[in-house]
Amino acid sequence: MPDLKDKVVIITGGAKGIGRSCCFSFGEEGAKVVFTYYRSEQQAVEVEEALREKGVDCLKLKLDVRDYNACCEVVKKTLERFKKIDVLVNNAGIVKDRALVMMTNEDWKEVIDTNLGGTFNMTRACITTFLKAKNGCIINISSISGIEGIARQTNYSASKAGIIGFSKALAKEVAGYNIRVNVVCPGYINTEMVSSLREDIKKKIVEEVPVKRVGEPSEVAGVCVFLASSKADYITGEIIRVDGGM
Repeated sequence: MPDLKDKVVIITGGAKGIGRSCCFSFGEEGAKVVFTYYRSEQQAVEVEEALREKGVDCLKLKLDVRDYNACCEVVKKTLERFKKIDVLVNNAGIVKDRALVMMTNEDWKEVIDTNLGGTFNMTRACITTFLKAKNGCIINISSISGIEGIARQTNYSASKAGIIGFSKALAKEVAGYNIRVNVVCPGYINTEMVSSLREDIKKKIVEEVPVKRVGEPSEVAGVCVFLASSKADYITGEIIRVDGGM
């Protein structure tokens, strides 16, 4: 089993979808879980209650990842509560899909600032702690959209491709400090975004996936747990697709 007992993990966007599954998957392995949310307060409360029922030591914090100072405050509160940080999972993100001809400056800026800027902000806020400890694991959630490109997602694809480049560069920069940086690229996963699609679109998606189904958030979370464990100590700067063979 992954050796995560008493490790402290920060998961951004932990109230729903992949982030929520990460909270439970890390908690089940004995980790102490700090998770952030922005607009999904009710879901965050439910996650916190469910984690505590399972005996997971956890802390929920409201955060706009676009705000660097707010990210620093999350790090400060985590250190006050748990005295250390072992793992950071940058999961928070948004979509604002439109054809480029219809895309507004705000559509572009908000997605880039949240997805790519938020990854920078939280990583920058945590990196000094990792450098001082000469230990740390950073897992950035990108997307197959950042590798392949998807029509009507120029803003999202750009932000997720940026996360890949950011992660590869940082992995080389901090490897000598025993800090690992990896990227997980989910394909079509059974989250609110996919669930809200029309049935005919969902059917078309399933036909495009070689394993003929969408993935579950827990399947992405399982990869994150592995990457955070000592079993992955020699893996850094890697991109792992969780996409059913797409």
